[in-house]
Amino acid sequence: MKFLLAAALLPVIVLMWYIRKQDKIEQEPFGFVMSIFLCGAVTVISALILETLGEFILNIFLPQTSLVYLALYYFLVVAGAEELGKYVVLRLRTWRSPEFNYTYDAVVYAVAASLGFAAVENIMYVFQGGMSTALLRALTSIPGHAMFAVFMGLHYGLAKQAESRGQTGVRDSELRKMLIVPVLLHGFYDFSLSADGWIWILLFFVFYIMAIIAAFLKVKQLSNEDHPV
Repeated sequence: MKFLLAAALLPVIVLMWYIRKQDKIEQEPFGFVMSIFLCGAVTVISALILETLGEFILNIFLPQTSLVYLALYYFLVVAGAEELGKYVVLRLRTWRSPEFNYTYDAVVYAVAASLGFAAVENIMYVFQGGMSTALLRALTSIPGHAMFAVFMGLHYGLAKQAESRGQTGVRDSELRKMLIVPVLLHGFYDFSLSADGWIWILLFFVFYIMAIIAAFLKVKQLSNEDHPV
């Protein structure tokens, strides 16, 4: 049991450590980051409720085997519910915090909330599937959640920067992108894995590799160009 728990949490810890390490100017307090992580973990509950409700509604109108059902389920229900929870955590926990004073802080916060969710989800899956599941998810799902969060943090930082400059229109636009972009990335990730046909598997691997590389490069860029908001 302890071994499985360690296997489930290790990729989360490594990724969180890496993202914090890139915060070179002023690292966020460990306790504050952990509070965001734990809030993200709690959003598993809200996601489960919203996903159950969304699935119930979709089942009334569409057959589960249709592509339309799968698209609506994975883009709106699953990705929407999970990314909305992280969005709410960031807005409520960090937007007005005095700790949020550099643009890269937004990436740290977003990844913390996302990996908090991923940690709980991973524990549940690994306890059911064992070490093979732990290894597979360490290479796919956990980095995937972090990747979604990098793009959420990118737009969150831009929104904070726009507010400090009095650009309310830009702020509101970036706040919308902060939710929409991760939902689209997350939705395509899940949808391409669930749709039938080798073409979808191929698209998944192309998408996943390109998105992970893009997120890694974006972290490096945002870290190097970090500045006060």
